[in-house]
Amino acid sequence: MTVYRQLAVLDQLYQIYDQFIIPLPVACRKFCARCCTCNVSLTTLEARKIILSMNVDSNRNLLDILKKTINRPRFIPKITTNRLADLCLSGEDPPEEEMDPSWGPCPLLTDNACPVYEARPFACRCMVSTRQCAESGIADMDDFTLTVNHVFLQYIEHIDKNGYSGNLSDVLARAILQEPKDSGGSSAILQNTLIPNAPMKALLIPPEHREKIAPILSAIQAIKD
Repeated sequence: MTVYRQLAVLDQLYQIYDQFIIPLPVACRKFCARCCTCNVSLTTLEARKIILSMNVDSNRNLLDILKKTINRPRFIPKITTNRLADLCLSGEDPPEEEMDPSWGPCPLLTDNACPVYEARPFACRCMVSTRQCAESGIADMDDFTLTVNHVFLQYIEHIDKNGYSGNLSDVLARAILQEPKDSGGSSAILQNTLIPNAPMKALLIPPEHREKIAPILSAIQAIKD
């Protein structure tokens, strides 16, 4: 599958998810940026979508910003969603990962608004809290929504199974750099923070959610790749 076809599939996944959240009582609004931290993770495919949505000058300015985040604390995932699913199915414990919202805001955030909102990664799209996060400090989502979110994360990783995942800053910087010679010495550091994606072997869907999620799965499986 070419990268352009992958991007087309990704767009269709986003559209299906957008339809799912329409009836939900989502409290998230523009300028409500409590969950817009530096701890967002994404795949290389999602990073490519963001880069393509920006012009050359914006990419250069963004790279300058991202290079400043290399030595700052941020969530660096040790395991991808599909590898986590594999561990759960085999009864193994996942590795411990450190994440702290006090580490700071998303490097893309500008005046509490997202400049790449239409191209934002799924980790941002799926923060559909039923009340503003400022009230409790966390997103409030029901168990079924969490299951749906996990399924979409698995599919997104699967279509980018030959790519990588990592912190938004690291994956975006790597996508902009393209060639190590342009990295100013940062490429090796960035590469060490990325983890390889994995194909989806099985979906993690609790028995009580299987009937309810069936229409969503049918819509996803109807996507032509």
